[in-house]
Order: sequence, then C-alpha cells, then structure tokens
Amino acid sequence: MHLRELDLNLLTILQQLLQSHSVSQAAQQLNMTQPAVSNALKRLRVALQDDLFVRSSHGMTPTPYALELAEPVAYALNTLQSALSRREHFDAATSQRRFHLAMTDVGEVYFMPTLMRSLAEHAPHVHIHCSRTHSGSLAQDMSEGDIDLALGTLTDIPDGFFQQRLFRPHYVCLYRRDHPAIRGAIDLEQFYALEHLAVTSANTGHAVVDQWLAREGRQRRVRLTVPHFLSVGPILQHTDLVATVPERLARRVQTAFELDSCPHPAALPDIAINIYWHAKLNRDPANLWLRQHLLALFQERSESTP
Repeated sequence: MHLRELDLNLLTILQQLLQSHSVSQAAQQLNMTQPAVSNALKRLRVALQDDLFVRSSHGMTPTPYALELAEPVAYALNTLQSALSRREHFDAATSQRRFHLAMTDVGEVYFMPTLMRSLAEHAPHVHIHCSRTHSGSLAQDMSEGDIDLALGTLTDIPDGFFQQRLFRPHYVCLYRRDHPAIRGAIDLEQFYALEHLAVTSANTGHAVVDQWLAREGRQRRVRLTVPHFLSVGPILQHTDLVATVPERLARRVQTAFELDSCPHPAALPDIAINIYWHAKLNRDPANLWLRQHLLALFQERSESTP
C-alpha cells in the first residue's frame, strides 16, 4: 500500500497497542475512549490487511506482521517527535548550529567582534559564516534558507521578508591624527577643499551618501576610490586623505590606525541599519533566538518596538 492511503495518526495507536497489549490501557495512555481505540484498530486491520492483534489469556497478542512493524514504526515516530521537539526549543548553550549571515565589510568590522565575544559566553558551540549583502542572489539565497539573516540597509527587498530596525548611523569625517590641515571641526568649504578617499558600496545604504553629496552640485576632490571599507584605516594612516564613514566604524579603527574624526559638515540623509529575514524562518526558534540576541546587543533604545 502507499503511505498516502494510511492515516498516520493510526500509527501512534498501533505503537501504544504494541506496548500495552490492551485496548483499555492504550486508550488511557492516549487519553482516548476505548471505543475510539477499537475503531482505530479496525481501520488499521482494513488498511494493512492483517488482524494485527488476537485475543489471548495474556491480552491482545500481536501477530507476526504487527511484530514486524513494531521497530520501524517506533523509529519513525521517535524520529518525527525528535525533529518536532528541536523545532519547539533552541538550546543556545549546547547547539552546534551554523548560522549564515550576510553583511557588508563595515558590518563585519562593527558587528562581529561584539557578537563573537557574546556567543563565546552564551552559545559557545555555535558557528557563524559571513557573506556579502551585495550578492545578486541574496533575496533568493534567503528565500531558500541558505542565508539566515542579513544586516545592513538593503534596497529592493521583495515581498516575503521581515525587517527590524537596529540603529540609524551617523557619518563622520575620518583622517590621520596629525593631519596638517585639520584642527577640530571642519566646515563645508574645507570639506570640499580637502582630498578624499571614497568608498563605493553598491547596493547598500552607504551608497546613498555619495549620491547625496553628488546631488549637492559640488564635486569632492577624490584622489582614491576603493570598493570596501576594510582598507580605509591603513590608507588614511599614511596619507592626508579624508574619508566619510559611519561613526561606529570610525570608533573601531581610530586607535588601531592612529586616526581622528570630527562631525560631518554636510546634512547627510537618514538611513537605517536593519535585520532582515525571510518569512519562512520567522518562527524558527534558532533564527528567533539569534535575532533577539542581535537586538539585545546592537539595537538603540530609540529604535526598540513593543
């Protein structure tokens, strides 16, 4: 027979009958009435074309075919119950789950040191794999479950995704500590007079900054353009260039590369750094745990929601 022809609920009753050898005891264990268990046994006999149990002085004695079914039925039901139990609960302290996160390089610099330090305490066996948010297949990868969460500011997110705000980054001017032309804050005239290191971050919120500056009608004196933020620190350390970067990145790299920063003189647009996840993982306990952990670590109080 085909499995689709059998009511799988009957297998739970079959397993209980195999354990108790009694219709009344099986009914009690399953919190069912005795007639309901008897009726289920009749349906099983018809579906499997075997008596399954015969009455004897020792109760309901299983037939050879019923005994043959005992082990595979118990294994199947236990496997299914184990899978359902894992879904109901995520134990961060013992889990060896591998999470796949997508973020920019500046996201790695800001998020990963704090996250990994926290995981070492709360989820010491969890693994993290990072990939880039500007991948052309990000939405598909998330919908297929290959990416658990994305962090940043993403554009053109299709339907079927959730997001939650972490914070709104402020931008600063970053430069070497002994820059000969900068003493404290700078104004717009000096900003446009300085030579700049520009970072191109396509398909991320940081690209909005460059677009806004370009729309102002004045061109920065860009001497160097790089495709990511990771090289900003060492480049600024050994040049007189100035870079526009998120304040959180500036705080991470200033000490290591002997840099300084000041408030940005331009009224740059307001963007948001969010957590994104696909609807199929919205109720996944592991995904939910990691989302809540990230919110606890990085969400600004002004961005929190009930």
